[in-house]
Amino acid sequence: MSSVKVECVIKERNRIAESPVWEEGDGTLLFVDIMGQKIKRWDPVTNRTQSLATENLVGSVVPRQRGGYVAAEGTRFIAVDWEKQSITAIAQIDRQRDKIRFNDGKVDPAGRFFAGTMALGTNPAELERGQGALYSLQPDHTVHMHVDQVSLSNGLDWSPDQSTFYYIDSLSYRVDAFDYSVATGSISNRREVYRLEKEEGFPDGMCVDVEGRLWVACFNGGRVLRIDPQTGARMQTLRLPVDKITSCCFGGKDFCDLYVTSASEGLDDDALAGQPEAGSVFKITGLGAKGIAPYSFEG
Repeated sequence: MSSVKVECVIKERNRIAESPVWEEGDGTLLFVDIMGQKIKRWDPVTNRTQSLATENLVGSVVPRQRGGYVAAEGTRFIAVDWEKQSITAIAQIDRQRDKIRFNDGKVDPAGRFFAGTMALGTNPAELERGQGALYSLQPDHTVHMHVDQVSLSNGLDWSPDQSTFYYIDSLSYRVDAFDYSVATGSISNRREVYRLEKEEGFPDGMCVDVEGRLWVACFNGGRVLRIDPQTGARMQTLRLPVDKITSCCFGGKDFCDLYVTSASEGLDDDALAGQPEAGSVFKITGLGAKGIAPYSFEG
């Protein structure tokens, strides 16, 4: 069995790196810096990172089938033309909701872009609760709300057989599951899959492997957890050299490498001295696991 190796591959002090997505065709890693208001794209061959500035805080970004990307930015969905370095608004969420922003998001197997919101702020313990919701952007650019009264909408993904939707509201300290209809995009029958222990921090972003295991990033926990959603058992704990782990995705050849994003926001000088790689992106190899290629937005 190969040994697990953790390597810092993007040595940048992002404020809150999030929403990593591996682009199989180009062999690049796409992600955002939420507070830095940037969409970034890293090429491991050249070790070069390109970026595009956004107008508002940007929570997540996903590939688009027709080319370019779609992002959840501020309180709207936007289309991103990477070649022209331009942004175009697609849809606005509920205008009556102020002092919120989009956070994590991902595309479902049918090409819908699911993304959730949260109250403005960077310290989870101080956020106003129940201000967020979970939405989906349909291929025709209409927006549907799926869950209301969310405190900090975060990680999400689908089971390999597409029948289950996994979802995290960070301030619940839980990973939940819903029954999922690919045909309609509807969710139902919410239940708890895993509840984090205090030392594990807040559950943040996550991804699913081909065996249906969940890989959950732990903010303020300095780790990624591998969880069996069928039994609720913690199968593995991967520790990293920084505390504020934000999300993860599989990528690289055959989707066998785990890319993990982190944050530096909120750390004082002493903390940063002790965690000089805070805000960087890490690659974990030797896991013996394989991820699922990400879906692209259809509209």
